[in-house]
Amino acid sequence: MENFRKVRTSEEESPLPFPDLPPDVVEMKVKEGSKIRNLMNFAMAQMELKGSRQIVFSGCGRAVTKTITCVEIMKRKLGGLHQVTKVRYKTLLEVWENQDPLPGGPAQNLTVHKNVPSICILLSRDPLDPNQTGYQPPEPRHGPGTQLGEAGEDTSSSSTKGLKRPLPPPREELLTKKLQVRVPDSPRGSGTTDHQPDHHH
Repeated sequence: MENFRKVRTSEEESPLPFPDLPPDVVEMKVKEGSKIRNLMNFAMAQMELKGSRQIVFSGCGRAVTKTITCVEIMKRKLGGLHQVTKVRYKTLLEVWENQDPLPGGPAQNLTVHKNVPSICILLSRDPLDPNQTGYQPPEPRHGPGTQLGEAGEDTSSSSTKGLKRPLPPPREELLTKKLQVRVPDSPRGSGTTDHQPDHHH
């Protein structure tokens, strides 16, 4: 396979797995390289400026976690959204091209079918059928009825505006940094402590 280069990847087009969607519903197709900020700016404009009632986020393979992150951010920003999550498998077609074909050798191109997990999440301002699989009701706003009309309500809305950066990514960065720090230290740490007492004698 060392002479082969991946030329293109295509996913099979499949209808969205939700019944009764309006024909003009916006589907945010999240790709592995998509920037969360760009996705969220577009999605929030759809919901807030254009007044869409429903929006779908979908992603497959490595983009699944990013898709879920986008949904969590939108739920935090808008609140009161009904959610239905569908997980399924999608077939990706990868076409590999032989860069160094032998005369009279095998075919120039190889097509590989890959099954990857795919997630579709529907967010809706309108109530959805709670009996369908994957349904999640809106999360209650911080302790219903406690902060209404108090100063607490204002601070909570202004503090979310202050969050320029979505919360999940930095937490992942912290995790990886912690892991990188922890792994090399432990063997070296134990090794040096063993030798130190010898130097004192």
